[in-house]
Amino acid sequence: PIQAALASGAAFTVGGTLPFLVTLFFPVENMEIALYTSALFFLITLGATAAKTGGSSIRKAVLRITFWGTIAMGLTAFVGYLFGISV
Repeated sequence: PIQAALASGAAFTVGGTLPFLVTLFFPVENMEIALYTSALFFLITLGATAAKTGGSSIRKAVLRITFWGTIAMGLTAFVGYLFGISV
């Protein structure tokens, strides 16, 4: 359990750091598109790496992580809209 928790924590840290780095280098005018496309790219890359490491189907993993990642980003944007948060 400790090893799984550490691996999960490291994955979330790396997964959150990559889009954060995009915010440092892209102009605000194109931020939504830059964040969405880069986040999808990072999700695909990390999902494929995890599937290959774990010996599972890369295609299934990439489809699953891309689908649920997009759902999560959409729900996050919707909650931001409900609270009047915008760039």
